[in-house]
Amino acid sequence: MSKAVPEPQPDGEEELNKAIEELKGVLHEDAPGEAAAGISGDNRDFVMSIPVEVQIVLGTAEMPVSQLMALKKGSTVSLNRRIGEPVEIVVNGRRIARGEITLVDDDPSRFGVKLTEVAGSAGGA
Repeated sequence: MSKAVPEPQPDGEEELNKAIEELKGVLHEDAPGEAAAGISGDNRDFVMSIPVEVQIVLGTAEMPVSQLMALKKGSTVSLNRRIGEPVEIVVNGRRIARGEITLVDDDPSRFGVKLTEVAGSAGGA
């Protein structure tokens, strides 16, 4: 069965998730250069430079194993979302935003996501 978000992460990534939660307010500070409580400038720069995997979840599908095993090239899998519905932006298994699929301005052969809601912000996801 398909799931909307990845399975729980190993312990190392669990610590990273905790650090991300602690730094969530830093990304939305009104006063630039103001360090989060208890985090020095050097540590903040280090943590902010840690790469994370961002996933754009277009949709999910659920099917019995027999149907899954019958999939082949050319098969179509029906997703739980309709065209025009927002997609989810997921980081380390957590939804952080929603958005609309769009074409990248400087390269129309590539897709991008225009954010429409951000978790934790006013009127956000």
